[in-house]
Amino acid sequence: MTQNIHKDMTIEEIFKLFPHKSQKLAQEMTNCGLHCVGCSAATWETIEAGTLGHGMNEDEMKDLIDRLNTILEEKEDPTTITLTPKAAQKLIQILSEEGKSDWGLRFGEKAAGCSGFEYFLDFSEKPKQEDVVIESQGIQIHVHSKSFNRLLGSVIDFVDGLNGAGFKISNPNVKSSCGCGSSHGY
Repeated sequence: MTQNIHKDMTIEEIFKLFPHKSQKLAQEMTNCGLHCVGCSAATWETIEAGTLGHGMNEDEMKDLIDRLNTILEEKEDPTTITLTPKAAQKLIQILSEEGKSDWGLRFGEKAAGCSGFEYFLDFSEKPKQEDVVIESQGIQIHVHSKSFNRLLGSVIDFVDGLNGAGFKISNPNVKSSCGCGSSHGY
């Protein structure tokens, strides 16, 4: 039986039960205005207390819970790295604007942040000798072989919302992440 998120669960409990989805869940909660995702309130505040305390009504709370459970149902391909259609479209636009239409994407991570690692994305004219090359949405993704296994299953998306726009990475291998969503650990 699959466990679902409900209004009586604390934010901390959700992240502990679903660590492989914690980055996407945190982003969805932050997008709707629950900025307590990264603060000490996350240890005791339920979804119900958080949403109602932040001025949302019952219908908005139920809508958020539905979106969170939809995230839990999403299937990732653990054998590859995937660009969502929205991320691919944005990347193609940026590459075109930069005069680099035939370039690919370099995806990796570096030691940084409070949880250990931070992702990076960059332009990549061609793969390096030590790179593994994956293609998604017609775009080559170049990944250094040393971090390839930790990044397998990642989904690179592009979000554009009130709390900022940018590329967001969801990695099912991550076991912990900071509340601000900028670093992660294994």
